[in-house]
Amino acid sequence: MEKFTKQLQFILLSVILICTVIAVGIEIKAMFDNQTVTLADLLLMFLYLEVLAMVRIFWDQQSISITLPLLIAITALARFIILQGKEMDPSGLVYEAVAIVLIASAIVILRLRHSDILGLKPKKRK
Repeated sequence: MEKFTKQLQFILLSVILICTVIAVGIEIKAMFDNQTVTLADLLLMFLYLEVLAMVRIFWDQQSISITLPLLIAITALARFIILQGKEMDPSGLVYEAVAIVLIASAIVILRLRHSDILGLKPKKRK
């Protein structure tokens, strides 16, 4: 059963990897055809990059920490906010600012989580 599970994981990771690479190619072609690169396009590229990193880490460690899926979710939310703001009036720039603040806040929180500043590291026992 374990061998079957490993093979299934390899197949699914391969499918995810191939689909992500194809999606990156499609996105780059669309940016080239449109001759524009927007913040939403860049965030989408980061999403693809994070998915690729998650595949690699899962393959190496056979587990995923909460950090990568959280970053993917925050980036996807920021991209969604930006796209919603573009469909609205020019005050949609506020949506871009909120998206940037969300991403920056998440990165700061994730970095602080691994530092001694907040005192969250477990104390070493003697």
